[in-house]
Amino acid sequence: MNIAICLYKYFPFGGLQRDFYSIAQACVKLGHHVRVYVLSWQGEQPDNLEIIFVPASGMSNNRRNQRYSEWVQRHLQQHPVERVVGFNKMPGLDFYYAADVCYAEKVEQEKGAIYRLMPRYRHYAAFEKAVFKRDSRTKMLMLTQRQIADFKKHYNTQDERFFILPPGIALDRKYDRQAPDVRQTFRRAQGIDDNTLFLLQVGSDFKRKGVERSIQAIANLPDGLRQKVAFFIVGQDKPERYLSLAKQAGIGDSVRFFSGRDDIPDFMAAADLLMHPAYQEAAGIVLLEAITAGLPVMVTDVCGYAPYIDRAQAGVVIPSPYTQTALNTALHDALNQSEILLNWANNARHFADSEDLYSLPEKAAMLISGSDE
Repeated sequence: MNIAICLYKYFPFGGLQRDFYSIAQACVKLGHHVRVYVLSWQGEQPDNLEIIFVPASGMSNNRRNQRYSEWVQRHLQQHPVERVVGFNKMPGLDFYYAADVCYAEKVEQEKGAIYRLMPRYRHYAAFEKAVFKRDSRTKMLMLTQRQIADFKKHYNTQDERFFILPPGIALDRKYDRQAPDVRQTFRRAQGIDDNTLFLLQVGSDFKRKGVERSIQAIANLPDGLRQKVAFFIVGQDKPERYLSLAKQAGIGDSVRFFSGRDDIPDFMAAADLLMHPAYQEAAGIVLLEAITAGLPVMVTDVCGYAPYIDRAQAGVVIPSPYTQTALNTALHDALNQSEILLNWANNARHFADSEDLYSLPEKAAMLISGSDE
């Protein structure tokens, strides 16, 4: 079978991009030919994917995306395939992989009437509607029930078009796949001693991930506890504003930023707690990567995968409506009693051993190809 995949941008450190890559490779393993339409591709280009660079440009993202969609539709008419899979919302898809939140719900909750008059809104609303409206033929590969509820609320989409996928954590992220001394080796290389409380945050788009919330919570700790904390943030974004916030809060020397890395398992093996107080997160694969690494998690309940933290008893889920005081208190309580972090870490490892957190790529590939029917 010939499968076309639509993805605006590929870079190796994004959660959506990693999901795309693993699903594409799972399709190849089933014997299918996979063609990928991209505007840009960062990193190594695999030989077993046909990568086509779409010559679309524009002064704005929405204009460029519109031209991308039109170009791909024309190319597919000349070079047809059996399946068209989108990792971004756009018209003409057979399957849409829903790694994003419902745009209509986000606008309803966060934006005013003036925003709805903008070309940006009209574009993204139209592309989302093209996927989820009742007379669309697109089937949706979903990560959480919360996503489904939001889309059904706004588009009354039929139940039978939604397919829930299990998580898809790569097995090489699991705690028992790491070198026995990786924790000590990493901490030594980064100048972190055994008494330091090493907090980690992973993810691009620092604002949406709530990095400033983490900084405020650390700054609010009592002096003796705060001085024991090292906070590392890994992701592709501009760190200057957050470094300034950390310095203003008196913890500048404790905070370090790293651009996208391919050694996240080492960071997680060495850390004591993952911070993820996000404003918005459709799923949050990093939460489950942390669980499989045996790393406790502190997360807001808006994240689609947050219920896994409760189920695993591997951290704290901060409830909505969010308050900074709730995060401050939760962080203080977790760091002030070492046995809490130890129990959470043990629970995370048990959950990683006993639950299916790994089969998303294979399940998605079977649904796309029809071999799961």
